[in-house]
Amino acid sequence: MKSKFISVLLFFILFASPRAQSYFESINDGVKKYSSKDYSKAEDNFKKGITIDSSKFSGDFDLGTAQYKQNKLKEAEASFEKAISKAKTKDELAGAYHNLGNTLLKSNKYEESVDAYKKSLRSNPADKDTKYNLSVALEKLKQQQNQQKKNDKDNKNDKDKKDDKKKDDKDKKDKDKQDKDKKQDQDKNKDDKDKKKQPKPEPKMSKQQAEQMLNVLKDNEKDIQKKLRKRAAVKIKTEKDW
Repeated sequence: MKSKFISVLLFFILFASPRAQSYFESINDGVKKYSSKDYSKAEDNFKKGITIDSSKFSGDFDLGTAQYKQNKLKEAEASFEKAISKAKTKDELAGAYHNLGNTLLKSNKYEESVDAYKKSLRSNPADKDTKYNLSVALEKLKQQQNQQKKNDKDNKNDKDKKDDKKKDDKDKKDKDKQDKDKKQDQDKNKDDKDKKKQPKPEPKMSKQQAEQMLNVLKDNEKDIQKKLRKRAAVKIKTEKDW
């Protein structure tokens, strides 16, 4: 992935204002620090230059590049967007969109990076570096979309499995309840049958009925005794002596 950095060629006009001189000095110091790979100090100098004059494209563009080198991607994205809003030429616009595309690509914002590279190519259609980076971003975007489709499919399958399990659990719960209710009904029916089979208790006799039954038994016993005595009194006929 190739980046662009617009070095600021410093020159001091004889009658330049002290403010302009201070701005270019800060930016020039930042360029030197950037060239020696001291990106943190370069960032400080670029910020100083922007504080002096925030209207110029170079300050925000160079600041974004220094931040990008330090992996301060969110800050770099904001700086390049400011630079785009201040660009006055097609080359400035193409360079700012190119580096914005790089920042977005490194942040895994593939769709946004593709859009930034395309905007860069509208300003400079012949730029080979931007075309190459665009092809990388498109490939990354394709991989991301395929992975997202796979994730969506996996999530759907997981959801279907969970729904099936919930249904199975509910069916099992309903069946268990039905079995329980059925057993309770069977137990109740068995209890009812057992109750029907049990002999009914004989009604209790009153005292008067008991005395009457006792008297009847006594009378019967007397009759039996009389009959026995009569039998005993019968003479047995013996054989004659010849």
